Amino acid sequence: MTPPQRQRRSPGPDRPTAPATSGPPAKEGELRNPERLFVIGGEGNGERADIDLVTLIVARADPPVSATPEQAALLRLCAAPLSVAELSAYLSLPFSVVTVLLTDLLATEMVRARAPIVRQKVADRNLLEAVMHGLQKL
Repeated sequence: MTPPQRQRRSPGPDRPTAPATSGPPAKEGELRNPERLFVIGGEGNGERADIDLVTLIVARADPPVSATPEQAALLRLCAAPLSVAELSAYLSLPFSVVTVLLTDLLATEMVRARAPIVRQKVADRNLLEAVMHGLQKL
C-alpha cells in the first residue's frame, strides 16, 4: 500500500493570496517570519523553567480572557497531561518558544509541570510470584 500523496493548494478565488515577502523564498520547513516567534514569546526576563521534552504539563485553570491565542490553545490542550514535545508538535511551534510560554503559565500557576512516570526496570518479585501461582492454579 502506498501512502497518499499530498497535493499543493493554490490560492483560489475564495482564498486570499499570501502577502509578498521581501528576500528569497523560504525553503520547506523554514519559517518565513521569524519575528513572529519573538512576538509570541514576549519580552520576558530571559529566565526559563527547568523543563525538558518529556516533562508532563497539566492545566490547572481555563484560559483567561487576557491570555494570548497561543497560551489559550496550550491551556486547552493540557486538559489531560501532555509532554512538552507533544505540545510543541500540536502547536507547530519550536520547543524553545513553547518553553517560554510554559514559563509564563507556570509563574501564574495556570499549569502544573511534573516529571514523567518512569516504570521500574525490574518487576516486583512478589508480583511475579503471585502471577506465577495464579497461572499454575488454572
